[in-house]
Amino acid sequence: MTARPDRLYDLLPAVYRMRDAEQGYPLRDLLRVLATQADVLEQDIARLYDNWFIETCDDWVVPYIGDLLGYTLLPEAATLDATGDACTAGLGRVLAPRADVANTIDARRRKGTLSLLEDLSRDAAGWPARAVEFYRRLGWMQHLDHQHPHRGGTADLRDPGRLQRIGWASGAFDPFAHSVDLRRMGSRRRRGRYNIPDVGVFACRLRSYPVTSTSAYCVEERGPHCFSFSVLGNDTPLFRRPVEETEPTHIADERNLPLPLRRYRFAVRGPQADYASVAAGLYGDGNSVQIWAPDWPAKGQGVPVPCETLIPADLSDWHYQVPRGRVAVDPERGRLLFPANQRPKRGVWVSYQYGFAADLGGGEYARVTPELEGAARYIVHTALPNRDPSTSWPPGHYGSIAAALTAWAQAKSAAPAQQPLHALIIELAESGVYEGSIDLLLDAGEAIQLRAAERTRPILRLLDVRASQPDALSISGAAGSRVLLDGLMIVGRGIEVQGPAEENPATDDLCELVIRHCTLVPGWALHCDCDPKRPGEPSVSLDGTRAALRVSHSILGAIAVISPARRGEPPLLDICDSIVDATGVERVALGAPDEAVAYVEASFRRCTVIGEVQAHGIALAEDSIFAGPLRVLRRQQGCVRFCYVADGSRTPRRFHCQPDLALAAVAAGDVSRRAHEQLRVVPQFRSQRYATPHYLRLADRCCAEIRSGASDRSVMGVYHDLYEPQREANLAARLQEYVPAGTDAGILFAS
Repeated sequence: MTARPDRLYDLLPAVYRMRDAEQGYPLRDLLRVLATQADVLEQDIARLYDNWFIETCDDWVVPYIGDLLGYTLLPEAATLDATGDACTAGLGRVLAPRADVANTIDARRRKGTLSLLEDLSRDAAGWPARAVEFYRRLGWMQHLDHQHPHRGGTADLRDPGRLQRIGWASGAFDPFAHSVDLRRMGSRRRRGRYNIPDVGVFACRLRSYPVTSTSAYCVEERGPHCFSFSVLGNDTPLFRRPVEETEPTHIADERNLPLPLRRYRFAVRGPQADYASVAAGLYGDGNSVQIWAPDWPAKGQGVPVPCETLIPADLSDWHYQVPRGRVAVDPERGRLLFPANQRPKRGVWVSYQYGFAADLGGGEYARVTPELEGAARYIVHTALPNRDPSTSWPPGHYGSIAAALTAWAQAKSAAPAQQPLHALIIELAESGVYEGSIDLLLDAGEAIQLRAAERTRPILRLLDVRASQPDALSISGAAGSRVLLDGLMIVGRGIEVQGPAEENPATDDLCELVIRHCTLVPGWALHCDCDPKRPGEPSVSLDGTRAALRVSHSILGAIAVISPARRGEPPLLDICDSIVDATGVERVALGAPDEAVAYVEASFRRCTVIGEVQAHGIALAEDSIFAGPLRVLRRQQGCVRFCYVADGSRTPRRFHCQPDLALAAVAAGDVSRRAHEQLRVVPQFRSQRYATPHYLRLADRCCAEIRSGASDRSVMGVYHDLYEPQREANLAARLQEYVPAGTDAGILFAS
């Protein structure tokens, strides 16, 4: 609705408006206040009509509409309050999914059908899934009048593609026949599968995220013809871009699910397939993978590389005899191999999909990015395979960040004194690599926002080019200045915030540094096996500054703090929904290189911290995992609640923390039992290396005290807002409601 502040004033007769103008418009100002409240009332009345329908209603109305249809909510829904904060709203959307309530009547009409179970997984839990009737995979003698030649069968050792499917995706596509498994599908100990009443729903918890037109990394230590899909140089499994199902009765197959690609599935299928060609449905514009190599193998070619030139191959040791004019691709490791005597001279660009669990760090996903008000906007572009390097840019567009900063300095010097320029937005327009060193020096009251464009993932590659000084992204500023980083991936070096010189007053300093939806690669760079190249180096260094550091929905390495000469109150360090990874539990995630503790007042909410935390004070630690010891100097203030705190920690008062609760339930004299509980209640991660699909995700065998130990019974740590325990419980309740009588349905995780 368009606001009209003078709509009531315009209804008055002209004579009253003329008299009001003579007196300085006091009546107009009064009616503007009344019009504002009338707009609020009018909007509320309009929302009453929208709240009649499930498609347009507010989130709090969804459970009420569901109650009219007999939709049964989980017991946790009764604990939701009406505060309207982000966490409560997110949990409410999980406990009462809008799509599941909207499709309640349709689901009841389709009750007992196999395809409905896949729709329930998508609507009730938000997980794409494949439903499997396990009795169809039993080995049994078929009736001669009702033969099923394509069902089950023994293993063909000459078909590597079928053999690879046995354990792939937890067996969701296992094509072979099995003997009867008498264990129940719903057993809490060891779950059975292959029995007549068993039905499994293989849910995919990982998501498939795109990377568009980004430079491939040349693995020079292996050869100039060896490339990695990942711009960091690490191995990364390529994932499939899911294709939407067109028929409601269709049972999902591989192309409909966000699953990793396999070498033999990447190849052309068929009874006479020799696995030497790539499937056309996986390669090309809008598909899972695409490669550009300008002027390869001949001038004017390679944009993009034709599908006919690709060969699926196992490049685990980088040894493969590649014919001239062909490219070997390993989708399981994310590697490319060109002929040694025919390597690309103008570089390689790739588009692909990678697997991850949440919208975290830099990525091409939708995110809300607040903008600076009244800011000038400069657009920066990067090199693309089909773009002429000598392109001339229109006004406001630049070929590098350094050129945009130079133009900003010239604009400030040319601005009149009455209208100084104080805000700048540098938007990186494409996913790609932006190289160079950056030094941001801000004037008093100035703000600079370095941000990614919508649905892009720009990589800021900081190069080691200066021998006399560090090459980090250097930031310094005067009083009231701010720097905001949004949606970036920073590799090669870290961020260094410089404080004022000793002769300057303490107030002449940067105000705050805000990092949102960014990735500061832990260890600065990666080896092929995802091990960090510089594990001891920090991602953020606060050198003699009192600037506040605010981090949200980001991944970063260690944080180092060097205190200023004049301390005063400790500066603020606020981290939420993020990962702080020192690349090892024995290393320091937050500390000071020259003191016992970092002189900051820290706050951690829904975070996973790998490494030791050494801080002056902790204002609040909530729903977080501290895999290393947490040592706080000032224990009289602050609170640690619903967190896992490693053994040997020194913290402020704790509330509902682990392993404290587990140890409190054991008798004080039972030493062996206490030692067992101490080891049992420890977070178990599927992977502790950045750039792996299951990075710092809790393993399914992790104890319930961690997997549902947060304040709202979600998981502790950075993946708290996924609400996976609630999604699983909601889906299990729906399965019991919609499967036929006597059927034992269970949830299995394909990823």
